[in-house]
Amino acid sequence: MGIYQFDHLVHFVKDPLQTMKVLKDIGLHAVEGGRHESYGTYNSLSYFDLSYIEIIGVFNQELVEEAAGIEYSLRESFVHNNYSEGLTRVAIRTEDIEADAKRFRDLGLEVNGPLPLSRKRPDGKLITWRLLYIGSKDHDLEMPFFIQWDDEDEVRKEELIDQSVIAGHGRGDLELSSIGFTVHDVEETIKKWCNCFNLEASDIFVDKELNAKGQALLLDGGNLVFYSPLGEGTVKTLLDERGEIPFIADFSGSAEKEVINVFGALYRFK
Repeated sequence: MGIYQFDHLVHFVKDPLQTMKVLKDIGLHAVEGGRHESYGTYNSLSYFDLSYIEIIGVFNQELVEEAAGIEYSLRESFVHNNYSEGLTRVAIRTEDIEADAKRFRDLGLEVNGPLPLSRKRPDGKLITWRLLYIGSKDHDLEMPFFIQWDDEDEVRKEELIDQSVIAGHGRGDLELSSIGFTVHDVEETIKKWCNCFNLEASDIFVDKELNAKGQALLLDGGNLVFYSPLGEGTVKTLLDERGEIPFIADFSGSAEKEVINVFGALYRFK
């Protein structure tokens, strides 16, 4: 099993380039990403060190649905969600994706991959990586997928800084501190995911703003936080309407405290 780090959050939108402009308007540095030519999608990116938000949309729905035949894949999630705008999945970075695949199979999870993927940057360079999709019919909440980049982290970071992909944010010295998920039972979800990923959990806490009980899995680059409702509020409404999903990105280091709805997702600045 590799050493895990948070890699990126997938935010599905109708128009990634329009969304990039919206992010800039609210004080986030964002850039055009590129196209996944074989899979029918394209993206914009907003980086917080090596953790980032992938703002992804569709340029060819037929290609997306051809790719959606891979169970537990990201594109299958888009189809199942009827291309609804909002947060979709999280990706965890690993150093040994082959060992991860074996371990997840040994745990009884369904595994697809590792699969080679690529996209072309606006400057023409081809970026390559491998993905691993996992899942279980016993888990209502879609599990993370795993990514191993073909370039070393230090090389990628240096290139991203040189290209001003990683750069300062107008809103402040921001970190992507956590991603929040709606779940029916915090303790049960934490138990399942701890068993799968060998991550440590925080103590249970109450988020008064969300009127929810929360608990985090601690992950370098961005924690994964699960929320169950204590009563009426955002978490209960989303859980009733959409089931168990990622719904909120929390940022620390903001010059101003604010919660903004960005195309079906909550961006909360602390």
